[in-house]
Amino acid sequence: MTITNPATTGVYKVYIRATAAAIWQAITDPEWTVRYGYGGYAHYDLRPGGALKHLPDEKMQAAAAEYGFPCPDVIVDGEVLEVDEPRLLKTTWRMLMDATTAAEGFTTVTYEIAELDLGYCSLTVVHECENAPATLYMVSGSGDAAPNEGGGGHPWILSDLKSLLETGRGLAG
Repeated sequence: MTITNPATTGVYKVYIRATAAAIWQAITDPEWTVRYGYGGYAHYDLRPGGALKHLPDEKMQAAAAEYGFPCPDVIVDGEVLEVDEPRLLKTTWRMLMDATTAAEGFTTVTYEIAELDLGYCSLTVVHECENAPATLYMVSGSGDAAPNEGGGGHPWILSDLKSLLETGRGLAG
């Protein structure tokens, strides 16, 4: 993938001892997405033009209430742009839990999974945030909040996903 503007694009890469199919399922299956990162149920209509909707789970709703934040019925929405299962998923992406990021509009997230001859895969997440500095700051994990309190961004999500796939347990549990 060619990065058009490194100043507005986050690139996050992790190596996971799992098959490309297992990583794909963990990214696209709501029964998996609720088990790592910030939780919630990611629903993808896996065809160009299909919808992306990430719905909160009970734990996320409770945490939002505890911290005094509203928790919308859909926390991330977007549209599927490209699908090449199990290697590539590209979507638009808009965080709706935060008024600032919601107002910035849609950004683009690309998941690239590559099987390596070494018995594991690389997973690269490229998040293009042109004209969306608050979104880039949030997803980069640069904030002061602890990862499990919303401050870890993509690095937290990928680390937790890796742990879950390799050990059966996420970092938080």
